[in-house]
Amino acid sequence: MMWSMEDTQSNELDLGRIAGLQLTASNSALLGSLILWVVLGALVVIFLQLAVIEGVALGLVGVVLHWIAVLCHQIGHSRAARKAGYPMVGVRLWGLLSSSIYPPDEPDIPTEIHIRRALGGPMLSFILSVIFGLLLLLLPSGTYQWWADFFFAADNFFVFTIGSLLPLGFTDGSTILRLRSK
Repeated sequence: MMWSMEDTQSNELDLGRIAGLQLTASNSALLGSLILWVVLGALVVIFLQLAVIEGVALGLVGVVLHWIAVLCHQIGHSRAARKAGYPMVGVRLWGLLSSSIYPPDEPDIPTEIHIRRALGGPMLSFILSVIFGLLLLLLPSGTYQWWADFFFAADNFFVFTIGSLLPLGFTDGSTILRLRSK
């Protein structure tokens, strides 16, 4: 989803800059992180049959890896936007997802460029899912590193590649579908 800096809420947390982008987070990003931490921790305890402390630790690792995947996805959008000559200015974290922020005074841009910017995130996420999927073949299965790598590869593939292209109303796929129907 695209936002301008004018859409940024005054109650959002300013997280500084990353890759030249202003990073902000809504309260829902903290809540989403806590929920994800609990869910991942419980899955580790239930399905991997590890101790609760391991579930807590690995759940937290999963949350960190998820936000790294979010930021990588947005960096993909940012690179595509910069190459197209219409750069992003920020990223807004919300829930467990994020939005690209463009300048409020950005002129109307051609549909082809808009679509190119929208595809930048899923393309980088797909590349990361392939790299980390292949890395799974080199890691001893069942280790903490293997599970962390598996989660990162799966998160990048299912959420930030496939999921981002679904037309759900707030995704890159929705943006592309809306632009193509103009």
